[in-house]
Amino acid sequence: MPEPASDTSAESPAGNAPEERTAGSGHASTTGATIELEHLTKRYPGSRDAAVDNVNMEIRAGEIVVFVGPSGCGKSTTLKMINRLIEPTGGRIRIGGEDVTDMDPVKLRRKIGYAIQSSGLFPHMTVAQNIALVPRMTGWPKGRIKARVEEMLDLVGLDPGEFHGRYPRQLSGGQQQRVGVARALAADPPVLLMDEPFGAVDPITRDHLQDELIRLQHELHKTIVFVTHDFDEAIKLGDRIAVLRERSHIAQFDTPEAILTNPADDFVSGFVGAGAALKRLNLTRVRDVEVTEYPTVTVDDPLQEIFNRLRSSGTNEILLLDKRGRPYKWLRRGDLMRARGSLARAGTLVHDTVTLDATLRDALEAVLTDNAGRVAVTGRRGEYIGVVDMETLMNSVHELLEADRLDAMEHQHELEETRAQQTHFEQEGVDTGEAKA
Repeated sequence: MPEPASDTSAESPAGNAPEERTAGSGHASTTGATIELEHLTKRYPGSRDAAVDNVNMEIRAGEIVVFVGPSGCGKSTTLKMINRLIEPTGGRIRIGGEDVTDMDPVKLRRKIGYAIQSSGLFPHMTVAQNIALVPRMTGWPKGRIKARVEEMLDLVGLDPGEFHGRYPRQLSGGQQQRVGVARALAADPPVLLMDEPFGAVDPITRDHLQDELIRLQHELHKTIVFVTHDFDEAIKLGDRIAVLRERSHIAQFDTPEAILTNPADDFVSGFVGAGAALKRLNLTRVRDVEVTEYPTVTVDDPLQEIFNRLRSSGTNEILLLDKRGRPYKWLRRGDLMRARGSLARAGTLVHDTVTLDATLRDALEAVLTDNAGRVAVTGRRGEYIGVVDMETLMNSVHELLEADRLDAMEHQHELEETRAQQTHFEQEGVDTGEAKA
């Protein structure tokens, strides 16, 4: 397994114990804790081979580590041993320096957030009751629980007044997953385990949920262990990625950049697949490129004012915002000519937007789907921020390709130097092992 990077800026000051930060509600907010897996093993009765065999791994405080590998390789089993939903057969688990292998598993799970596919919400409980579940079991006072529920709903982008009393069946799949994440974070755990949490939603909703998780992590700095079978998702979310073989043997544990540019072997290369440069678009966020202004109007503006704004803008279209300032329609000159006093049937609905935490790949797909050469960028409440256009995205692609070309040339130069040195030693009759010593 590659040595972890020396940068420990994401860790708490002590390197182990969770750090306390001030949350929006005024309560101290717990940041991440280190997780150490030592010779972690799971062997089921009657099975010749271990399901998970001798895993050693250190996960730094405040980072997202993604387990990715083929079906049946043991990634979910390894994840579930961290909170002991599955009991290890051998090895140790340390969280924040504390050995939790022999701790009461129920008490342990109350200290670890857990989010799964299809949210796992209790259908007979309201959204508020689902989120309040663990804080209530751990003895939080009612006033603090109520404030925490509202804080968590706001944190995941759901209006507390609108969603507080709803039941899971009244929510979309994406909304259920947001509530599932809110429930997992409600008791303010240092560690969050996520087992393919976005696997059951449609691709567009999945992209938005991934963006939401990235935004949340910027605010909360939890230690997140995330399981997925989707390598693109791993690249997008992970600070580091553990590519796992059968029985959770670690093929490579490194940053997304390192795995994309220097896969450890053919097995890892198979996960990277073709188009590594395009996959690197998942490593750059919309916030890292130029977000430009675009002329906008609102649904409350008089039609003549909208027409004047478009005429003075120097563009062929204008963006119509709804009453909450969210992108609603693209309006062209011809649309306004046909409006006849009403915008109800005029213009083209905005079908897709991206957030500042979306990747450039998300933005490129949205631009290509829209066929108009641009996509609107929105904030956490869906409010309009600006536009990213095709030219900006293509410039970024060209920069990535050029960086890859230079990296490849440098790597080739290093190989040639090594071979020349080996040839020199062979000609001089020097043993290469002695030369290195």
